[in-house]
Order: sequence, then structure tokens, then C-alpha cells
Amino acid sequence: MATAVERIGDARDTLRRVFGFEQFRGVQAQVIERVLAGESTLAVMPTGAGKSLTYQLPATMLPGTCVVVSPLIALMHDQLRSARANGIRAATLTSVDDDRAATIAAFRAGELDLLYIAPERASQPHFRELLASAPLALFAVDEAHCVSEWGHDFRPDYRQLRPLMDASPQVPRLALTATADAHTRADVLSQLGIPPEGLVVAGFDRPNIRYAIRHRENGARQLADLLREQCGPGIVYAPTRRKVDDLSAKLAAASGRPVLPYHAGLPAEERAANQAAFVASEDMVMVATIAFGMGIDKPDVRFVAHAGIPKSIEAYYQETGRAGRDGDPALALMLWAAGDFAQARQRLGEIEEARQVGERARLDALARLVETPGCRRAVLLRHFGEDPPERCGNCDNCLEAPSVLDVTELARKFLSAVYRTGQSFGFGHVQKVLVGAEDERVRQRGHDRLSVFGIVGADEARLLQPLSRALQARGSLVPTEHGGLRLDGDARAILKGDAAVEIVQPPPTRKERRRREQAPNPVGDPLFEALRALRRELAAEAQVPPYVIFHDATLREMAAARPASLAELGEIPGVGARKLEAYGDAFLAVIRQH
Repeated sequence: MATAVERIGDARDTLRRVFGFEQFRGVQAQVIERVLAGESTLAVMPTGAGKSLTYQLPATMLPGTCVVVSPLIALMHDQLRSARANGIRAATLTSVDDDRAATIAAFRAGELDLLYIAPERASQPHFRELLASAPLALFAVDEAHCVSEWGHDFRPDYRQLRPLMDASPQVPRLALTATADAHTRADVLSQLGIPPEGLVVAGFDRPNIRYAIRHRENGARQLADLLREQCGPGIVYAPTRRKVDDLSAKLAAASGRPVLPYHAGLPAEERAANQAAFVASEDMVMVATIAFGMGIDKPDVRFVAHAGIPKSIEAYYQETGRAGRDGDPALALMLWAAGDFAQARQRLGEIEEARQVGERARLDALARLVETPGCRRAVLLRHFGEDPPERCGNCDNCLEAPSVLDVTELARKFLSAVYRTGQSFGFGHVQKVLVGAEDERVRQRGHDRLSVFGIVGADEARLLQPLSRALQARGSLVPTEHGGLRLDGDARAILKGDAAVEIVQPPPTRKERRRREQAPNPVGDPLFEALRALRRELAAEAQVPPYVIFHDATLREMAAARPASLAELGEIPGVGARKLEAYGDAFLAVIRQH
């Protein structure tokens, strides 16, 4: 029997002769050496690391046929084209193939190096009978995370592969995936009968990809800006077919670039034509649902954008990994909103109970990635069990570190307001209660008499919306059936002071930027100084700090707007119903005198 050195030497000769490469990349040599030695292996390798080579190359060296289980017909056909281009004898057995009889005959005659099949076909008795009619070299299971219920894309038919392979115990097994955390890896090993020592994990880092995550304000406009700024081919992932159609039309009109849609609702010939056009193009953008890209080995994709949150960190890593396969700089941009997480948590109730714990954990992990003020790449790599540096230097938070605010006290106020209003109202109503807004609906329900009414000042008020998003992302708040908010997760711990809440300092709104540009702090303005003098008097009488009466920002707004009535004064940010009643007449009198 050949030694390990001899096996890898023969493999390098085959690498040069068949594939035209001089050296293996990463862990390719380690995986191939195990396959050639007849040892079963689970290889976890990032997208673009050359997973297919680890079974295609041995298939040309070993006697018999390598049976490759793959989840998508498009993926099989793409790899089939690549294999045949290298002179490898390969075929597929799928529902769309017209040459099935010829493929079966070639397999039985020992004339195939590779045979690609779907897991659904592999589980059929007649296919097992077919396998018994010819020698086998290797079982290769692509996208092996689909085997595990802990994987982000579980496929029940993958569970039927173990009996198929057990029927040929002398044939080694090679499972391949780009995305599997420690729990999923252990499950895949168990489900496929691969010993723990067969695990080979390459590094998950894709240093050429710059990660950026932003709150979605106007998704179409933000993505159009991306298309204008970022040249080269790109993929925009949208959550639904309708959104794909809508976004592709808007982006084509706004950016002036070639933009096409791709989803399962399009006619098959249109999907195929759009995919072919994208593969051939050097500047096209494809707006698609998440299945697109799995079967496309396009090395020059310069950006991948998500118009909403992906299913999980694993899915995000896999989908963003389709950018920059050539090693050149690429961008991964995610746009998100609190509603994305709210909908995702609602969908948890639609899956079987046994899977809910795992899915909830994945959603919580994704929320931590979205909300972190630290390095995005570090969060990603730690999720997959690595120990990365604290900063990568190539994500949005490393390139421009955000300011972080401890908003634990404000979170307690917000959660308390949600609780005291009955856990049945949405953000807008809770916000009105907290800022003490003059509102008929608030009065009708007696919420103006609650202890939380008007307890949030102007400076804190602008943080309520990002705080609400953060609390929903981490699961402290979840939506009710009728659009309200209720406490969940660690909400009780926050209220009791046992858990802290931090958010990234939100950027100033357009209105705030305009106000700062047009109305700087009017030091020396007689009205502003008079309002401050009145505030000092009222504060002294009440024995409280002046800012408890009104913040400077509120006085600046009064000086700029010069309200003439209590109603107009009540429109000033920071003037709640209680303060309007207590101080309104006094401040209006000062304004009228100037």
C-alpha cells in the first residue's frame, strides 16, 4: 500500500496534469490524502476554498465511481460542466436529464469518474440497487450541513444517506460544507457515520471581504447608492419573490446598470437565461432569493447585499461567501430593521417544537452580529469556534468605530411602559406615553395617569426607536398577534437591573443635522437667555437641576420657533403634557415679551 508521501505526490501530479495547478490550497492536501487512504472525512472549508477538488481529483485516481450527493440541480450542472472541461468523466442523474439511460449504462460499465445525484434520488430503493451493480470509489456529500437539524438548511432526505452508505462499508465517505458550527459538525459526524478524528476544519476567515451592516431606512435608495458606488458584478438577496421583482425594477431604473431578477416564480427558461447572462457579465447585478448563487462558481462577484436579515449567521456566511472568490476585495452589506427580527421570531412558532430551541439560538446569534459595536468579523469567527483578534481592520465597526451608549436605564423605562400599558400596544403608543405627548388615545386609556407618562426627556426620546430595535433584535421584546409589544427573553432581568443594554450611538437625523447647521446654540440671544433665566427660577423653586425643567435643546427650539399658544408650545420636542401644564404659560409669557 502506498505511503502518505507517495499518495500526496501522486495527487500533486494529478493536480498539475488534470487541473493545471501547481499547489494545493489550504487543507485540500490533507483532505485528499485521507480520501486516497480510504478514510472517511468531514471537511469544513470556506466558500471559494476549492471543496469540489477534494473529491474530483481522487475520483480520477481511484478505481470505481465517486457518487456525489448535491442539493441543487443548478449546482450539479455547474460542477458537471467544470469537471467535463477538465476531462473528467462525469454525469448527472436528475429529473431534467434526457440521457438517463446512457448515464446508467456508463455507470454500470465503469466509464464514469463522477455521478451527481440529489438526496431525494439517493434514498430510493432502485438507486441502491443501481449502486450494487458497479464498483464505487467514494461517497461525497456536498452541503453536508443539510444533514443536521442544527444546520441552517436542514433537508430531511439527507438523513437517509447513512443506510445507503452503510450498504457499502468499504467505500470511504467525504462530507463537505462551508458553514457548520461546533454543534452542527458533531451532528453531521454522527449522522453520516464519520469518526471524530475525521474532522478537518479550515479557517473560516475571508479577509478580502469587508463586512458592513446598516439599519434599513429606505432600502431601495440605499441599495441604489451601493450600485452607484460599487462596480463589478453583484448579488442582492431579497426575502420574497415579490420583493425581488420590485427591487430589480427600482434598482435598474435608479442605477442605470443592468439588473435582473431570479426566483422560483419565474419561468425556467427565463431563470436560466438570467443566470447565464449574470455568469457572463462583468457588471450585472442579480436581485434574487437565497437559493441563487449556490450553484454558481463566479469568482469576480464584487459585492453581496442583503435587503433584509438572512436566516442565520451560517446562512449569512455562506451567502456573503459568494463574493470575492478570486481573493480580490469584495463587500458584504446587510440592511436590517427591527421588523425583520419580529417576523423571524413569529415564524419560529410555525416549525416543529423540537427545532425551535436551535432556531431561536441561531436568531439570537444573528441579532448579536447585527447589534455589536465591536468587530463584525470577530463575532462571525467566534461563532464558528475560532479565536480571532479583537479587531480585523476590514469591517464597518473597525474602519469607523461607533460610539456606544449604555441605555440600561432608558431600557428599563421602555420595558416598564410596555408592561404598564398592558403589553398590547406598538412602539408609537409606548413612545407617546414615555414622552408625555398630548394624545387622545393615550388619554382615553388613562395612560396619561401612569407613573411612566412623560418620564423621557428630549435627549433620550431620540434613542427610543433604536432602543426598541435593539430590544426586539435580542428578543427582550416580541410582537403580539395584533401588532403590539410584550416582554420576553431577558426583559425581566433588565427591569431588575441584572442585565445591561448598550446600543450604538445613532447618527443624527436629517432634521437634527439641519437644526445644527441652521440654528447653532444661540449664546447671547436675548430670548434664549431669558428662557434660561426663567428655567433657573423654576428649578430653584422646585429644588431640582435646571435640565429637569427643560433641556437646552428644548429652549433653543422655543427660541427658534417662537410658539404663540400652548398648542404650538406642545409641539416642541421635550415639552410633554405635564410640563406644558406646569410651565407653559410662564414660558409663553417670556416669549411674548421678546
